[in-house]
Amino acid sequence: MKRKRPKLSSLLFAAFMVLLLIPQTRRPIQVVINQAKLWVWSPSALDMEDQTRLAPFTYLLSDLEGTSQKMNIGKGRVTFISYWATWCPPCIAELPSIDELYSDYGNQVDFILLTQEDPEVVSNFLQKKGLDLPVFIPRMRAPEQLYSRSIPTNYLIDSTGKILIKETGAADWNSTRVRAILDGLLPNKS
Repeated sequence: MKRKRPKLSSLLFAAFMVLLLIPQTRRPIQVVINQAKLWVWSPSALDMEDQTRLAPFTYLLSDLEGTSQKMNIGKGRVTFISYWATWCPPCIAELPSIDELYSDYGNQVDFILLTQEDPEVVSNFLQKKGLDLPVFIPRMRAPEQLYSRSIPTNYLIDSTGKILIKETGAADWNSTRVRAILDGLLPNKS
């Protein structure tokens, strides 16, 4: 009886599954998979009936050096808020697109990237990845409209506190769609 050889696709799938079991290779593979999703997934504005308005508030934060910061939300400036972590593959996948958006809009939009991690871990991560993003540690509980159990969760909030985009999971924040929304919100960009 002739022995049947496994198909190459079966062997590749088995090898892939084994690599996912090895801790040193699991996260990089997950990041690459999430980055592939970014090619097709760009956030869009919520439907009008799904948009909620935050009461203006001041977010109490600490920067990575431990200095207390206060960021006004819904008080005259457009705000981008991201809840993320260095150990989260979808977060890692989308950070380069957030970094590009921040490079172009950081002087007109308040970017607030929030994590609960040790500041030294976050600083080392940002340096290793070559990212220059404004990362903070929250020092208060967020309003209920900004509460999510999933990361990454990102919000684009207009200058009056209206949540225009709420996106959970990796997305391309440097997309034409997001830039068009921002350009429409900013007086000298439209």
